[in-house]
Amino acid sequence: MGKIISGIQQIGIGNPDLEKSWTWYRKNFGMDIPALKEAAEAKLMIDYTRNKVESRYACIALNLNGGGGFEIWQYTSREPQPPVSALQLGDYGIYITKMKAADIQSAFQFLKGNGVEIISEILIDPAGNKFFFLKDLYDNLFQVEEADVWFSKPKTARPGGAAGAVIGVSDLDRSLKLYADVLGFDKVIYDQSGTFDDLSVLPGGNEKYRRVLLTHSKPLTGPFSELLGPIKIELIQSLDSERQAIFKDRIWGDMGFIHLCFDVRNMDDLKKECSEAGYDFTVDSEDSFDMGQAAGRFSYIEDPDGTLIEFVEAHKLPVMKKLGWYFDLDNRDQEKPLAKWMLKTMRFNREKD
Repeated sequence: MGKIISGIQQIGIGNPDLEKSWTWYRKNFGMDIPALKEAAEAKLMIDYTRNKVESRYACIALNLNGGGGFEIWQYTSREPQPPVSALQLGDYGIYITKMKAADIQSAFQFLKGNGVEIISEILIDPAGNKFFFLKDLYDNLFQVEEADVWFSKPKTARPGGAAGAVIGVSDLDRSLKLYADVLGFDKVIYDQSGTFDDLSVLPGGNEKYRRVLLTHSKPLTGPFSELLGPIKIELIQSLDSERQAIFKDRIWGDMGFIHLCFDVRNMDDLKKECSEAGYDFTVDSEDSFDMGQAAGRFSYIEDPDGTLIEFVEAHKLPVMKKLGWYFDLDNRDQEKPLAKWMLKTMRFNREKD
């Protein structure tokens, strides 16, 4: 059958205070459905934590209007570290998370009214998409852009879930071999080089860049495809100067966007395809992991600049945790989306302030 990518399951965000961050993400992005929440040791990530097993507290939170979720991550065994120097556009790694909005002007006013640090007016990218930039409590950058594909169209002006990422790379053509050829982002929305007015508000944004905006040419399939929705990945390469890794002299799990996670099916087929393309799994839970509230298999690869890409094949997810009801995702058609009414039952797990 081959691999199936259903969308962005979550973007990992390392921060020093999970509960404080999650409150902010609930209020401003509607990330109020906890798919899982637990404290544990990150034993399988030892290669990315300087050969020391670190403990963490993590929550995967979703927005049932649609889009990908967040894995909000906090170390409990060490003090999470901020970047060693101010980040610039084009630094290697996940620099910006893209978020969905049903109406860009309404979302702008909603977030402004909430006191969010908005760092731009409403801008237009080379494809004509309207968006604006903002920062969260810990200076992580988000790009809120207008979207017309929703699982359940929002009834308020609050943005929906994650719709993609802006990733800095050192060699864009080399990176395309992973993102386009292996991960299936085979449709080029634009590929342009030069200086760009819509980037000028960002640190280093007045310099010359090559930027390529990618998406999938075919609709995504899989159990959560209708919830997670379409994805855009923008790769950006500085043409004026060499950049540095966002996690230079730090470890995975420190502050910032720590990984981009795709919801997948048929992990063995994906592993084979990645290996044949030169991207071996660096982490593979192999047997089903069990986090109490959820179970499945996860793995990681690195892009050419060391940015971590995670794959999760969920086997079990909670519907109503208090009653012990779960989705069994193995014994079904792997390409077919789950019925909307089934996914909407996750609202019973909603976290309220």
